[in-house]
Amino acid sequence: MDSALFLASASPRRRALLAQIGVRVHVLAVAVDETARPGERADDYVRRLARDKALAGRASPTARAMPRRPVLAADTAVVLGAELLGKPADAAESAHMLEKLSARTHEVLTAVALATAGDLKIALSRSEVTFRAISAAEARRYWDTGEPHDKAGGYAIQGLGAVFVSELRGSFSGVMGLPLYETAALLSQAGVPLWEPVADENDEH
Repeated sequence: MDSALFLASASPRRRALLAQIGVRVHVLAVAVDETARPGERADDYVRRLARDKALAGRASPTARAMPRRPVLAADTAVVLGAELLGKPADAAESAHMLEKLSARTHEVLTAVALATAGDLKIALSRSEVTFRAISAAEARRYWDTGEPHDKAGGYAIQGLGAVFVSELRGSFSGVMGLPLYETAALLSQAGVPLWEPVADENDEH
């Protein structure tokens, strides 16, 4: 296993973003309760989940066997006003989400946590995304593509959902799910090399 980092996430988008900056990873499967607590602010929510995922990865047998290798985790939330928009369960919920986001500006928060042998650091990225108006017919067609099924807020800015975005203020990679500026800063502080050749390691999924 020739990697510099454990990634406590099965997200192919996060893995691809790390490959983009030349970071080799070994994927760890982790499971944490993602239920928001009553009255919990959105920024506290994503920080807590990123931390819990990193610590869960750190506690895995694979990571315990290699304690000097850091564990990276992240969590993303789409926020409209005070409302957290999760992953739509079905076509009706997806259409309802897009109806809320249509012709409005929402916030995307992504927290990144890096757990090392003796420390845990967390960084937060905030971005604002403005959507053009979205018709009910478009929302139905978008659901039928399959893209929004597992996406927070019911859309993917890096995919077909890009056509809805009229303005972005902040981090494109942060909206995708892993802000590279903040991530690279954490990795550099921990001595994880960037810009290394990255081989295809699909057998580690």
